[in-house]
Amino acid sequence: MARYWLKALVGVMLLGMGTVAPSYALDERAFKQLAAEDNDARIAALNKIVADGDVAVIPLLKELRDGLLGVTAQGQLVTVTDEGVVKDASTGASVNATSDDVQSIVVNNRLRGAIDAALAALRLSAPDRATRLAAAREISTDADEEMLPLIHRALAKETDAEVKNLLAQAEAIIHLKSPDAAARRAAVGVLGQSENPNTRQTLAALLEKRPDGTYAEPDATVRVAAQKAIHAIEQRLIFPRLIGTLFSGLSLGSVLLLTALGLAITFGLMGIINMAHGEMLMIGAYTTYVVQTLFRSYLPGAFDFYLAAAVPAAFLVAALVGIALERGVIRFLYGRPLETLLATWGISLMLIQLVRMLFGAQNVEVANPSWMSGGYALAGGVVLPYNRMVIIVFAALVVAAVWALLSRTRLGLYVRAVTQNRVMADCMGIPTPRIDWLTFGLGSGIAGLGGVALSQIGNVGPDLGQHYIVDTFMVVVLGGVGQLAGTILAALGLGEVNKFLEPYSGAVLGKIIVLVFIILFIQKRPQGLFALKGRTAEA
Repeated sequence: MARYWLKALVGVMLLGMGTVAPSYALDERAFKQLAAEDNDARIAALNKIVADGDVAVIPLLKELRDGLLGVTAQGQLVTVTDEGVVKDASTGASVNATSDDVQSIVVNNRLRGAIDAALAALRLSAPDRATRLAAAREISTDADEEMLPLIHRALAKETDAEVKNLLAQAEAIIHLKSPDAAARRAAVGVLGQSENPNTRQTLAALLEKRPDGTYAEPDATVRVAAQKAIHAIEQRLIFPRLIGTLFSGLSLGSVLLLTALGLAITFGLMGIINMAHGEMLMIGAYTTYVVQTLFRSYLPGAFDFYLAAAVPAAFLVAALVGIALERGVIRFLYGRPLETLLATWGISLMLIQLVRMLFGAQNVEVANPSWMSGGYALAGGVVLPYNRMVIIVFAALVVAAVWALLSRTRLGLYVRAVTQNRVMADCMGIPTPRIDWLTFGLGSGIAGLGGVALSQIGNVGPDLGQHYIVDTFMVVVLGGVGQLAGTILAALGLGEVNKFLEPYSGAVLGKIIVLVFIILFIQKRPQGLFALKGRTAEA
């Protein structure tokens, strides 16, 4: 039986190496222990298998992790494929046995974690820097004492500074369990140079008190060193966390700006409370979903460019819906804000139900193009996602386009004239009814662009617009009715304030605090941050 185990082992390692056999002899008893019931014995056996750090055992470990390895009644190590075919693990030849004749080597969560850590340790010998870096990151979060020889060898030949730093941290985490207080103190000093937030938790665990009143770390000098290390880590993480919070606030403010920009224009022009404005966001998001689906079906090779088609499509669809809403309902309700509010609220419910009938009640997923996936990693685990960077730039471009339209075109001149004094503009020959529906279509189209942005940072559902309508009105009221500059400042300001309040008060209480602040602000300055300039017909 021992001969079968040894042959199987050598065969698997030959498969892993490709042509030559490994340069060490593996203890065949380690394989037998992998099928034992004692988890400690199985992990000890696994550590023996990877002790020499030969990458030849990687294929074997992957098969073990995936639950493909088993043992026949004759003691032969075999692989059982997903189709139930039994093959010799050493040669790949078919074995005259069925899957029922094979005793699988069961892999529980603990052993699976140990296998992943062992694979990461073995990948430290890979020639590719990205592979070694990923392996070092895995080991630094789940290091084991048996990996010390592998880590030492990797440190001795590693030339990349980031990989060496992670390996040194992994080594220090292992040394925290040393019986020697000096070794633990030195390990704390190494960990104090880390920028990983998880390292702070590791050090904080040393300062915890047990129920009997003793500390987890018995040595007082080590505890003092741990306190200093935690303080040093927190000081280094202040700036990256500040940048991350500012970025998150800017990202949220950009989304609020896209949702509120159109409403600020229409609210200032017509003085109506459009409760269906949030559904224009939802329509833009679902238009993006439809365009994405069409590209997947008919232009899969150009999928990364589907947003170039989704942006104008979402604007056009939302604008047409807005024009239909203004021509069909709202134009009959000018001067009656309460009836307009109730009517648009009913229309919002109808649009939500229509979308549910067309696309279902469940959320749909809109995937990011490959160039918007991932993010830029800062120190301390802070990541700035690429999709939110694109949304910030997109919001800035939309604001620039709206500003150019309102300040540099005849339509913008008419809109500003009607906003300041509708009666006088009508007397001057400006076609106010046409300006109304054009502006309402413009505002709805901008909301559709906001839906495109929202589709890139979360799932799309029929209730998407309902989540933003209150925040949108808060931005408009705070910034000043019809004021582009006020809308920009209010949106970005609310975004930043919300993100800075969330760590201390939570998301819900933070919104309540913001709402109370806006109510108090409006009591003192009803016109908002910026008031309209000009004379009204009533003056």
